This record gives sequence, C-alpha cells and structure tokens, in this order.
Amino acid sequence: MTHSLLLEVPESIYQPIVEEAEAEGRKVEEIALERLAVKKPKQIDDPFEKFIGSFDSKGMDWARRHDEYLGENLMRELRGENE
Repeated sequence: MTHSLLLEVPESIYQPIVEEAEAEGRKVEEIALERLAVKKPKQIDDPFEKFIGSFDSKGMDWARRHDEYLGENLMRELRGENE
C-alpha cells in the first residue's frame, strides 16, 4: 500500500535533492523517498552520556533519571539547602 504525501520544504533541503536527481538521471521524488526512508538515530546532546555504565552509582535508575537528580540538586542549591 502506498500513500501520497505533500511536503513543503525549504530551498536548502530541496535544492540538494534536485541536484542529486539530475546528476543520477532520476526523479526528485525518488531521491526524496530514499532520504525519508533512512532512519537516523536520535541525537541527544547529553554531557553525561559518556559516563553511563562507567561506575556503580548504587542506584538502578541513575542513567535514566540523572537529569532529574541534577535538577533536584540545583533547586536545593538555589534554595540554600545544600550549604
């Protein structure tokens, strides 16, 4: 089963697709479909990711909830509770 999809894209995305299609003698739609089909891993800018698994945190959920824990600690510091 196929579906039609109408997209409005900025020139900076469209033009490279047009150039690639022209260079390969293919339709713009073919190139666009190939690019849509490529699944890229979600990029998350997490400065603590490189530390995940490198030490025993004595907590089962530190890797998953570290942002929450850091936020809680920051709130305590801002309230003057950590001094």
